[in-house]
Amino acid sequence: MASNYNAKQVSFMIEEYTANPNRETVDKLAETLNKSIKSIIGKLSREGVYQKAIYKTKTGEVPITKAEIILNIAETLDANGERLKGLEKAPKQELKYLYSIIKDKQ
Repeated sequence: MASNYNAKQVSFMIEEYTANPNRETVDKLAETLNKSIKSIIGKLSREGVYQKAIYKTKTGEVPITKAEIILNIAETLDANGERLKGLEKAPKQELKYLYSIIKDKQ
């Protein structure tokens, strides 16, 4: 199976990406090496240097599920998380509010 990249290209990609690991660098590498963005990301991934972008909500927070919030509440209160499963029906913002109150009281 033929390789899409020679050793010089791979070392260049790794050097550039590790110096500035973001999507803009990937875009520049794709343009410079005349490869697709997916190809660049795939090669960087196989080389073990690619860092997946962390998704953030509109408010800039890392997303958290209702189940995780309920688990945090249970751990903070030293309670049985299974008994709090019914809280999953509550709106997420209310669960976050409840957790913030409980956390602040600790």
